[in-house]
Amino acid sequence: MAESMKGMKRTHRCGELSAANIGEKVTVMGWVQKQRNKGGIIFVDLRDRAGILQIIFEEADCGAENFAKAEKLRSEFVAAVTGRVEKRAGAVNENLATGEIEVRAEEVRILSEAETPPFPIEENSRTKEELRLKYRYLDLRRPDLQRNLILRSRMTAAVHTFLKDEGFLEVETPILNKSTPEGARDYLVPSRIHQGCFYALPQSPQIFKQLLMCSGYDRYFQIARCFRDEDLRADRQPEFTQIDMEMSFVDMEDVLDVTERMVARVCKETVGLEIPLPLKRMTWDEAMNRFGSDKPDTRFGMELTDVSETVKGCGFGVFTGALEAGGSVRGINVKGQAEMPRKKIDALVEFAKGYGVKGLAYLAVLPDGSYKSSFAKFMAEEELKSLVAVMGGEPGDLLLFAADKLKLVWSVLGALRVELARQLGMLDENQYNFLWVTEFPQFEWSDEEERYVAMHHPFTMPMEEDLEILETDPGKVRAKAYDIVVNGMELGGGSVRIFQSDIQERMFEALGFTKEKAHEQFGFLLDAFKYGVPPHAGLAIGLERFVMLLAQTDNIRDVIAFPKIKDASCLMSDAPGKVEEKQLEELHLQVTE
Repeated sequence: MAESMKGMKRTHRCGELSAANIGEKVTVMGWVQKQRNKGGIIFVDLRDRAGILQIIFEEADCGAENFAKAEKLRSEFVAAVTGRVEKRAGAVNENLATGEIEVRAEEVRILSEAETPPFPIEENSRTKEELRLKYRYLDLRRPDLQRNLILRSRMTAAVHTFLKDEGFLEVETPILNKSTPEGARDYLVPSRIHQGCFYALPQSPQIFKQLLMCSGYDRYFQIARCFRDEDLRADRQPEFTQIDMEMSFVDMEDVLDVTERMVARVCKETVGLEIPLPLKRMTWDEAMNRFGSDKPDTRFGMELTDVSETVKGCGFGVFTGALEAGGSVRGINVKGQAEMPRKKIDALVEFAKGYGVKGLAYLAVLPDGSYKSSFAKFMAEEELKSLVAVMGGEPGDLLLFAADKLKLVWSVLGALRVELARQLGMLDENQYNFLWVTEFPQFEWSDEEERYVAMHHPFTMPMEEDLEILETDPGKVRAKAYDIVVNGMELGGGSVRIFQSDIQERMFEALGFTKEKAHEQFGFLLDAFKYGVPPHAGLAIGLERFVMLLAQTDNIRDVIAFPKIKDASCLMSDAPGKVEEKQLEELHLQVTE
């Protein structure tokens, strides 16, 4: 039978007590982690979000009635205990923050009983994630998940404090918006009143924050909920949160400065991590050519080397064929791995094929200076020596090569170097290499749409020196866009925005928009630009990714209270679900099988 709290008030959370409280009478409340009955003495570990505390029950101290109740306590019962803090009689538990003390119980109340949970509530649970997500309310009791969500809360508080101190105003933007054609798929919401019309949930507050700059709000920020109907990965969810900001009368340097100072402040205040400022920078071209990625992991070397000139005209058809087709040949040097077993090399080849190339070529420089290779027989001795020299190869090194279209070569070698670093234990999870990647391409070619699309969005300002080739050579136009990257993960990104109407019109034309189509989609923004718009720029940081980074987890679901799985469904609530026919009729909708 559940008891009342009446007359009993919690004085401390379990994990807040320490040796400094010895001798004090306290009341704690929480969930029973476990109960151990040793005959005349009962030990109970009581848990709440602050930690675990050992309670000791002896009939002489708490009386027969309370001792009998202590005997009934089971895992996940909710209990309230009043008692006195003592120095622990047994050995100190070094694994607990409260390991020096225990509470000698005088009174206990069972506030709620519990069935046996479907899995143990414990740190680093080995229970399958699907089961834990089905019972997420139980999973969230685990101390490691609670620490993650507490960290998230502290991080957002630090962001609020920093940005408000920097003169930013927090403004909420609408959730029900108009659908726009660029970017990922929208989540659509049918309107009951406007038959046949739909709202779209925001992929970002982009247009509204630019309108706020037109309205004179100067410095805006928002911890914004965003929605994208796209395929999920470990670091993506259909709904997510971003630290969103925009600034007027600024250039790129101002945005980078305030962002990196904010990131450094949050890291310092929440986990004590010192981030040296200013952050390093590299252009998109440099990042791609050195690391094969626009979000490079710079905690280790193994950089890409372009060997196209070296192998041009050699006897190996895979290399020469790729070059003749306008492609590239590049390689990475895996130091000290010349004697990697063939089975492992074959696995790397299969890994590479997953990125769209036909395979990998390899050349091992054995300790005695001889070669073991998949292509040595097609090349002269001098050609091989030149290739090894260009790659910086030494006895003991394994050289891996990809030959294909440049974009594919970047993609496969960029992924391969990270996979090898993971396999070889080269990734230090306590090392944080932050950097800016700048000068992204303004456009990228879409085979699906057979046209150029904006790499970021249509409101990104091109580099002034590239404006003259906007119409004639759009593939070479660079954008005033920038991403903040850490350890191979894009933390956030932004750009300087177009604020001149003539340049914005040229951008829409380059993207294949007619004036009518552009006005249909973005008319209210373009109209606002007629009434005086300041130069402005902004950025958004993915909050969940930021928390993942500092919590040292590679699963975004570990930092979200109620996440979705890969098919965008919720195992706990069974969302999405079917609705009643009456609701569909009100919305003038029909569901077809």
